[in-house]
Amino acid sequence: MKTLHLDADELALNFDQCLKLANAAAGHLLEKQGGAMLLSFWDNDRGLESPHGVSECHFQCPIPGWQDYAANRGGALMVNFGKGRFVFCYRPVETTG
Repeated sequence: MKTLHLDADELALNFDQCLKLANAAAGHLLEKQGGAMLLSFWDNDRGLESPHGVSECHFQCPIPGWQDYAANRGGALMVNFGKGRFVFCYRPVETTG
């Protein structure tokens, strides 16, 4: 999965603002494949992941559950804000195969 690293700390963006920016970036980068679908996310500020509970079976694993969830469902792009503060995983809307 490719990763787009964004350092938006100077803008003091919250989760919802970063999500809007990530959606726009992912939509642009995956435009040729029909756009982007959000598969999972990590909110380090609140310790929240989506889908909820996917990391429960990943205790002491090198890959967090929310990342593994996306990777196993066609995830192609991870948008990472502030070195892991907020991370959003996307797959193209149109997949081949």
